Amino acid sequence: MKLIIGYLYSDLMNIYGDTGNIIALTKRAEWRGIDVEVKHISIGDSLKPGTVDLFFFGGGQDQAQIEVAKDLQKKATVLKAEVEKGVPILAICGGYQLLGEFYLPRLASGKAGKPLPGINIFQSYTEASNDRMIGNIVIQTQFGKLVGFENHSGKTYLKRGALPLGMVIKGFGNNGKDKTEGCIYKNAIGCYMHGSLLPKNPVLADWLLKKALEVKYRKDITLKPLDDSLESSAHQSAVQKFS
Repeated sequence: MKLIIGYLYSDLMNIYGDTGNIIALTKRAEWRGIDVEVKHISIGDSLKPGTVDLFFFGGGQDQAQIEVAKDLQKKATVLKAEVEKGVPILAICGGYQLLGEFYLPRLASGKAGKPLPGINIFQSYTEASNDRMIGNIVIQTQFGKLVGFENHSGKTYLKRGALPLGMVIKGFGNNGKDKTEGCIYKNAIGCYMHGSLLPKNPVLADWLLKKALEVKYRKDITLKPLDDSLESSAHQSAVQKFS
């Protein structure tokens, strides 16, 4: 078997260790004998249906988001269609924000800037704020407890009917108020959990791999178990320390 991972805007949206998620996905597939190709997809690159099995979209600064938001509109039709087919996406921070309805930046004067349009994969919107939400985060999800590190001033609000990735046990989450963190739609996940997320949470990494393979090969997939004793120990230690 082979997986093609599409790294969206890796040259612009790759802060806070987000590339570690690509490494984790690649290694956990290769350890099972699955070939992996990482395809870097950036501004001006074409995106054709059926050419990527799993997408990753990292975080970036506001200026990078402005550039990316314009180009993302050109890829929106294909990305949304792929998500509807079940192709997984993991989007972190700035990537998560641009998969919602819009991101409203804040100018140096303190006034709201011009909204950056998202592509509406997630029923959410984000507004910049003066509050810096930073620190370790633990959330309760359908995958169990997930741990990560958040660093964002954008506040994301889920619209009616949107499903959060999880509920905050420790940390700020989407907006520091409603205890939600992230959003999940079909096999697409968005969240604020840097750190990077997948090495700390191998259960989530394997879920993404499994879904990607099942959609590609159109059959149920059982992943070969790995020795995750070190990963599990580190995960549990983080949960206990930060909860």
